Amino acid sequence: MNDAHLHLVVNHFPIIGTFIGLGILFVGLILKNKSVKNTAFVLFIFSAIFAALSMATGDGAEKIAEKFPDVTKFIIHEHEEMAEKLALVLYLLGVIAIGGIYFNTKNHSKSTLVSFLAFTVAVLAVLLAIETGTTGGEVRHTEIRPDNINAIGGDKIISGKKQIEDKE
Repeated sequence: MNDAHLHLVVNHFPIIGTFIGLGILFVGLILKNKSVKNTAFVLFIFSAIFAALSMATGDGAEKIAEKFPDVTKFIIHEHEEMAEKLALVLYLLGVIAIGGIYFNTKNHSKSTLVSFLAFTVAVLAVLLAIETGTTGGEVRHTEIRPDNINAIGGDKIISGKKQIEDKE
């Protein structure tokens, strides 16, 4: 398993875990159920841990990916910048989640406030995760790049920033 493969293995959990955790936390807030909220908090903690693993494997993946055709330093840089922002927010969310579990366990009066704080930060994390996942996908999936035009033109594929001319 090379560094790029390892990065792909670990980088999906912070995104998916945060999405699922947000849904579970929402249900926990509606039901006012501490066990459900704690389940979300555990997911947020694991998401933060896997975010650290994703960041640790990113440089190795970059060294491999930048050798591929159609992968530019700009595309990788855009993904890296988004990933750094997401990682910081997930680290914060992980710390808040630890506090949430602690306050829920102690039946502290601030536990609801911490849960709503976690919910707010998780919404921000999900928004960043969407963009991070998209920019990560754009590294190897040229078809999802915003400047891409893909069309089958006869026996060849025309792609990139080229204009497609009508055949006459």
